[in-house]
Amino acid sequence: MSVSAADKSKPYIPHNNLANDGWSKEDEATATCFCGAVQLAFPTQAPGLINTFLCNCTDCRKITASMFASNFIVADTHLKHLRGRDNLKSWGQSQTIASGGKMTNHFCSTCGTLMYRVGSKFPGTSILRIGTVDDFSLHETKLRPRVEQFTKDRVGWLKGAEGVPQVEGSALLAYS
Repeated sequence: MSVSAADKSKPYIPHNNLANDGWSKEDEATATCFCGAVQLAFPTQAPGLINTFLCNCTDCRKITASMFASNFIVADTHLKHLRGRDNLKSWGQSQTIASGGKMTNHFCSTCGTLMYRVGSKFPGTSILRIGTVDDFSLHETKLRPRVEQFTKDRVGWLKGAEGVPQVEGSALLAYS
């Protein structure tokens, strides 16, 4: 069943990683790396779920090896490491970040999946990738991006996200 044909009111968890044990409830769901060594539980509603957004910045393009990143922000008080915390490796830098603050990236040391980023300009929060979320229905419902940022860096052949504010720079810094 394709995501577009799925009943988006029910979890749709395809076989999309080697662990195959992701889950989704009304107020919480899982995000798992590709090999399954790292699994997080996160809130799917406020106050723990803070925002969702698409980012076209040059850092996100490089770190995802894609043209944009689909992200969501979670309060650290609501983020749970179910397994693999000791399997995460981190790397951070501040030279190219538009905010000027340090951004630390947390990757699975086995498969390389970027699980989340932590920014010095955004204390108490973690920025997760929507693509790591096990329930694909959430990609189109509760985690659907609410804003698109760094549109000035979007590739010309990609249309913007429909029905959300378009911000040339950082929407996160503008609203923080």
